Amino acid sequence: MLLSIQTTHRPATDLGFLLHKHPDRFQSFELAFGRAHVFYPQAEPECCTACLLLEVDPVKMVRSRGEPGGGLLAQYVNDRPWVASSFLSVAIARVFGTALRGTCQQRPELAGTPLPLTVRLDVLPVRGGRELLHRLFEPLGYQVQATGSLLDEQFPPWGDSPYYSVRLRAEKTLAELLQHLYVLIPVFDDYKHYFVGRDELEKLLEKGSLWLAQHPCRELIARRYLKYRPSLAREALARLMEQEQPVPPGDDSPEERPPDPETLLERPLSLSQQRQGTVLAVLRGSGARSVVDLGCGEGSLLERLLKEPQLERIVGMDVSIRALEAARRRLKLDRLPEAQRRRLELFHGSLMYRDDRLAGFDAAVLMEVIEHQDPPRLRALEKVVFAHARPRTVILTTPNQEYNRLWPALPAGSMRHPDHRFEWTRQQFQHWATQVAGRYGYQVRFVPVGPEHPECGPPTQMAVFQQQ
Repeated sequence: MLLSIQTTHRPATDLGFLLHKHPDRFQSFELAFGRAHVFYPQAEPECCTACLLLEVDPVKMVRSRGEPGGGLLAQYVNDRPWVASSFLSVAIARVFGTALRGTCQQRPELAGTPLPLTVRLDVLPVRGGRELLHRLFEPLGYQVQATGSLLDEQFPPWGDSPYYSVRLRAEKTLAELLQHLYVLIPVFDDYKHYFVGRDELEKLLEKGSLWLAQHPCRELIARRYLKYRPSLAREALARLMEQEQPVPPGDDSPEERPPDPETLLERPLSLSQQRQGTVLAVLRGSGARSVVDLGCGEGSLLERLLKEPQLERIVGMDVSIRALEAARRRLKLDRLPEAQRRRLELFHGSLMYRDDRLAGFDAAVLMEVIEHQDPPRLRALEKVVFAHARPRTVILTTPNQEYNRLWPALPAGSMRHPDHRFEWTRQQFQHWATQVAGRYGYQVRFVPVGPEHPECGPPTQMAVFQQQ
């Protein structure tokens, strides 16, 4: 069974950093049911292709915990060695586990960068026909090409084969791609080779946390992934919808509060998710054990930080009491296990005043915060963060004003949110960040977030400050 992933990102060999597999090496991995091999048939700066070849051993397959049904003969005579199935999902998690989690220590900014990716799956069993391929992949932004065949050319009345050669194209982060494949491959096959229990529910929630709740076929995906266990499927869907609607009805309910204008504008790009993914990638690469989210709002980033095992202390600070209460509800602080509860703290504060509680953190995040400050007050914010708190790493994002003209819904000369006091061009932002780094003894590098336009750059710009 062969899975190939190709990119034309420049340099394309960055794919090796993301997969943590060197293009010049042929690598093999022992699995409970066979062997997996990783190799690169093409590794040039213009184009790079990585292949995962899975060899399923029928004897090992039978000796593992879950064997195919259908009697003794079916344990040895079946399609499992030749098709993409739950065996491939296990191999992806085992061989590409670091990439699946969105981690890249050597090049952390790469993990959150969408790349032009082409995927080929030979051969994918699709219990539901060609239409199901389009129903499940296209809402996630993929272009789908599928080549099928007759079940038996000598007997056309038998109909079409359920096996397809599938090619997918999209611009996504590698972690997003692998998470989609990990979940959807066994969904198409409508079968799993092992027992499905509550641990599978948690895997589904982890791998589908950023996309499954919005998918129009989420019920079908949950039902098939959890092997038609209705109680688990219902719980999975309920928890996914809670993540999408974290604030209960009341004064803060979504029905009574108009959606945030910036969120509505950026939603087609999933820009908020890309920002969070890039921030997480940089945090992982920095080795931070403690982090403070300055201007945490309603806690969407904190929710993802809690899932990072390397973070031992997580703090959210905001000037808005109402936002902190919404974050408390979103994170379910009163229901968190004690071990998780000890990791997380929320407190009220302002970035205009020195605060001793901000000292001692490995990293600080200011995600879409500075543009809400009046420019003359930025010097006070600089002193609070860079002079007094002095975390080893500061991650700061802000809109790129040059990109605004690409949104048809945004009138010319307007800013993305009515509360923004300014929006900087790339030159303005880099000038300010370089001056800040020089004043307070930091080095700074700049990371694009979101799809880059050749003239306008990315929709979000990020500065990563490191203490010298």
